[in-house]
Amino acid sequence: MRGVRNWALAALLCGVAAVPAHAADGVATGDTSGKKIALSNNYAGNSWRQAMLKSWDEVGKAAVDKKLVAEAPAFTTADNSPTDQAAQIQNMILQGYDAIVIDAASPTAVNGAVKEACDAGIVVVSFDGIVTEPCAWRIAIDFEGMGKTQMDYLAGRMKGGKLLEIRGLAGVFVDDEIHKGIEAGVKAHSGFSIAGSVHGDWTQTVAQREVAGILPTLPEIDAVVTQGGDGYGAAQAFQAAGRKVPLIIMGNRYEELKWWKEQTASGYETMSLSIAPGSAQVAFWVAQQILAGKDVPKDLRLPTVVVEQAKLDYWLAHTPEGGVTNATYPQDWTVKLIDAIVGGKDLPATPTEG
Repeated sequence: MRGVRNWALAALLCGVAAVPAHAADGVATGDTSGKKIALSNNYAGNSWRQAMLKSWDEVGKAAVDKKLVAEAPAFTTADNSPTDQAAQIQNMILQGYDAIVIDAASPTAVNGAVKEACDAGIVVVSFDGIVTEPCAWRIAIDFEGMGKTQMDYLAGRMKGGKLLEIRGLAGVFVDDEIHKGIEAGVKAHSGFSIAGSVHGDWTQTVAQREVAGILPTLPEIDAVVTQGGDGYGAAQAFQAAGRKVPLIIMGNRYEELKWWKEQTASGYETMSLSIAPGSAQVAFWVAQQILAGKDVPKDLRLPTVVVEQAKLDYWLAHTPEGGVTNATYPQDWTVKLIDAIVGGKDLPATPTEG
């Protein structure tokens, strides 16, 4: 998730020029100029989702301008409703889209609509919130690993302690997986226990309200484990309650990094991690490459960005105010990712500025 909105849009199309390649290696150059790729997004109620939609809009418009695809619109359902998203996907089938990219409300609840799309000859690529229907492609983040990483970091900083866990949207795959990783980390590192848990919906305001509500029932908290979009809200709740602010794991939002930077004057240390909103661009290019004839594995994985104390100044400078630490993912980078996974090689480094 490295950095950055000030890349020219042309960077999105790096490597698009006709390059001799076959489906298993390099950029597939089959004609996709008449193809239509749509995004089905289940939720847009936080800064990460807004940045994700912006990333999709940027890559889609650039690809249309270069006549790589005919259309690349985005559609968002209200209230994270699997039923509404399934209906939305069915409408996309009727509208004749060639590929549908999905950030799913549920790993299973939209599988029926996904299978209908596949049966109609439509390429379906899921990311972030992935689906389990075998006909779809999945771009997975090791969300369980994100939870474990937090606990590994805490184990390196303290000998056990009482934790407050802030979860995401209830019932969503991402929330369940990060929570699973945190639970595994608690079991792996002796001395830690979860003293309380709330759902912050990956949103600062909701997290602040929910943490404020549970704080009077909690003992002294040593650390807060999170999922993204909730760290700053948690800090505000502790401060408003006049309680000592514990070590809070952050989620790469500007407000979190800025607050963290301000606290370093008093010796405050933590870490931050999250998936890049630009992962939507990777999903777009995966769909486009499948349509172009590339042989792409059904399961792909994308690295997260971890912001460490030593790199805080860099990431803060490369995160837009009110936004999320992000990256621009060009077509050729996505193809390198695919080829690395096929070849069992190390994943390419997340694109950064300069």
